[in-house]
Amino acid sequence: MASKASSIDLFTFHTPQMRAFHLTWMAFFICFFAWFACAPLMPVIKGEFGLTPAQIANINIAAVAITIVVRLLVGPLCDRYGPRKTYTGLLLLGSIPVLGVAAAQTYEGFLFFRLLIGAVGASFVITQYHTSVMFAPRIVGTANAAAAGWGNAGGGVAQALMPLLMAALVMLGVNETMGWRAALIVPGVLMLLMAFVYYRFTQDCPEGNYAELRAAGVELESGKKGGWASFRLAASNYRVWLLFVTYGACFGVEIFIHNIAAIYYVDHFKLTLKEAGMAAGSFGLLALFARALGGWLSDKAALRGSLNSRVTLLFVMMIGEGAGLLWFSHAESVAFAVVAMLVFGLFTHMACGATYALVPFVDKRALGGVAGIIGAGGNVGAVAAGFLMKGLGDTQQTLSVLGLLVAASALCAIAARFGAAAEEPAIAKATA
Repeated sequence: MASKASSIDLFTFHTPQMRAFHLTWMAFFICFFAWFACAPLMPVIKGEFGLTPAQIANINIAAVAITIVVRLLVGPLCDRYGPRKTYTGLLLLGSIPVLGVAAAQTYEGFLFFRLLIGAVGASFVITQYHTSVMFAPRIVGTANAAAAGWGNAGGGVAQALMPLLMAALVMLGVNETMGWRAALIVPGVLMLLMAFVYYRFTQDCPEGNYAELRAAGVELESGKKGGWASFRLAASNYRVWLLFVTYGACFGVEIFIHNIAAIYYVDHFKLTLKEAGMAAGSFGLLALFARALGGWLSDKAALRGSLNSRVTLLFVMMIGEGAGLLWFSHAESVAFAVVAMLVFGLFTHMACGATYALVPFVDKRALGGVAGIIGAGGNVGAVAAGFLMKGLGDTQQTLSVLGLLVAASALCAIAARFGAAAEEPAIAKATA
């Protein structure tokens, strides 16, 4: 019978583990690209619809709000139906609002589709679930972080590419109003294509697909409890909620920065749309290696120390993120702002990777529920940051307050330490 992979062979596509690894990060990349495709075009959209700062804040909140609910749902759905069917369904349904936002004619219409687009952000939970069931404990942190990091880079690519795509369409004679709308059709089409590829070429776990395995009477390590049973079991674990907070403080900040970075550089530093897109895009592109680095360091720390070494590493990264965010909020020149953003972005992405390097060890009986709840924490953090900015009315002040809150949330990482009983089997499996 097939078993979990104990290594990542990047140039191998023949095994179900590596097919799942590559296709899951590609699907996540496309979903993130679609999720944040609107953000770098907001200065143009703002002018067309005559948006107020309060309306822009509402759009940013809407972009991440519904993801909270959908992330809570898809984790148990993975346990019940398997990641293959769940991801395919999300890609197909998510493409509808992605294509629909291009047809919005009013602020209300745009807000509605922006809200629904947020559902594709739940792709992260499925990505982490799929790699968690495909890779062994000694390498799962690296696998989770690499797949999520490369997928997250879709947000950075969207920041840099969407303004260039719109500019290219304008150069071809399309007016600006049609230019941003035509550009937004691209990610929707990519999602439809990816849905077919994912369903055709992946399977739920090393042994096969959940439906066939259950029909054959095979007992599965993951997905023993499907649906709400998985959710209830995960929700009763206090470590899940502590990591819910830490993930809100790292991934929530990441999403918030994706949504406000371009317009912040335009308004605060008077950059052009293309310049702001490139500056904002550099933050997202850190995910190409930084999130994987966080997971890799977590795996190495566990091999040299214990399961709690992963916890300590996460604490250090959260402190670094908070300090870097404070520096970014006080940067008064473009050069210092970009450098500060890259520094705190490095810690932010690494903290995300270190958080999900812990997820497979919290409760293996309800992996989907654990992944879903903690993943939803990221969006709760982003929504909270959106409301904070709406309340303060100043982006720079909001960033400063967020820096303090992130540093304080590092205490939740320390509070999630594991007891000796949990550490011993984790160490044994990690060194196997």
